[in-house]
Amino acid sequence: MYRTAIEKLYQWKDSKRRKPLIIEGARQVGKTWLMKEFGRRAYKDTVYINFDSNSRMSELFALDLDPNRLIMGIELYAGRKIDPENTLLIFDEVQEVPRALSSLKYFCENAPQYPIVCAGSLLGIALHGGTSFPVGKVDFLDLYPLSFREFLMATAGERFAELLDSRDYSMITAFKHIYIDALKQYYFVGGMPEAVQSFTEEKDFNEVRMIQKRILEAYEQDFSKHAPTDVVPKIRMVWNSIPSQLAKENKKFIYGLVREGGRAKEYESTIMWLCDCGLVHKVSRVNAGRIPLKAYEDMKAFKLFIVDVGLLGCMAGLNQRILLDSGLFTEFKGALTEQYVCQQLKTIEDLNVYYYTNDRGSCEVDFVIDNGEQAIPVEVKAEVNLKAKSLKIYREKYDPVISVRTSMADYKKEEQLVNLPLYALEEINRLDQ
Repeated sequence: MYRTAIEKLYQWKDSKRRKPLIIEGARQVGKTWLMKEFGRRAYKDTVYINFDSNSRMSELFALDLDPNRLIMGIELYAGRKIDPENTLLIFDEVQEVPRALSSLKYFCENAPQYPIVCAGSLLGIALHGGTSFPVGKVDFLDLYPLSFREFLMATAGERFAELLDSRDYSMITAFKHIYIDALKQYYFVGGMPEAVQSFTEEKDFNEVRMIQKRILEAYEQDFSKHAPTDVVPKIRMVWNSIPSQLAKENKKFIYGLVREGGRAKEYESTIMWLCDCGLVHKVSRVNAGRIPLKAYEDMKAFKLFIVDVGLLGCMAGLNQRILLDSGLFTEFKGALTEQYVCQQLKTIEDLNVYYYTNDRGSCEVDFVIDNGEQAIPVEVKAEVNLKAKSLKIYREKYDPVISVRTSMADYKKEEQLVNLPLYALEEINRLDQ
């Protein structure tokens, strides 16, 4: 299974200013596999340390954090010499030993020759909880579930992904049935690596659903195990409300749907916890379509999407018959499609994602993205209906250089408006090239 993130790891390896690398992402998005696969491909040797329930490592890092001493201890633990030119050090579940996180500062300053990659299922919680290590001494990499392009490579083959990259849309349109079928499968299977692996091998939707249920159960267990006791019920309530929030025509998060009479101050820390875990994407409203969009962010209005479209379908109880009957896009279609679009946009580097409504609420654009050079409005359509009144109003007011309407319709460019097929969404950052 190919992950594009491995290319970023090669870039990190070759960087002259390389620092210890922290991979952030939700549980079961493939962090451990990626680190080991990178070690296997890029280094002669890999020393893997899992800090979960590892008393020996806890004791080693409990004393001083001198890198030379730590390397000696790790060599004794691994039973072999560590050659900084040829050995990758992997620290997994590193949040379980906070002093190991703190040690990264000293490796960066005093022993930068050692390549170290770290990850942990709830690392975001540890970092934002005040675990001690200074900003600027580590590099970061976000890992998400497989994007649609990665799913396509795993199921249909590399050549179809390469065809999308070529942007030869006459050829792409000729094979659109392949892309549309794969997209429908992706809506159900999602991008969690275990689910994708199972689907590529067995093509069994029931098995995929069982895997997704197990992943959701693991998340629920994390709530109980790692969140403050008084916050756990609120986390569950917010988490379980997301499918119904997204099913509403206006997908703005409404606290009253979590609990009647619910207020922001009750749930703000809960939402932050879910964001820190990597389980939800918080997409804030902007009230103007100018860059930088951050300057026009309305912190009080936002949408919540979850980490994976397949998990959303599992939470909502969608079954494979809806998929096989080609009815997937008529039931819960708006929610799934927006979830899919959000999920793909989040995988694109250096892209800030928002949505727009005007002050009167008469115009809503599903997403507006800021790539550092321009604000691009993105109107999402689940099928081929291309009527987009809100996008027209937005374009008349802000006159963007380029606007995007993404749907099941074929690619078409009309002056400043691009009809971009949903299956080609990852090309959105290259439209003006």
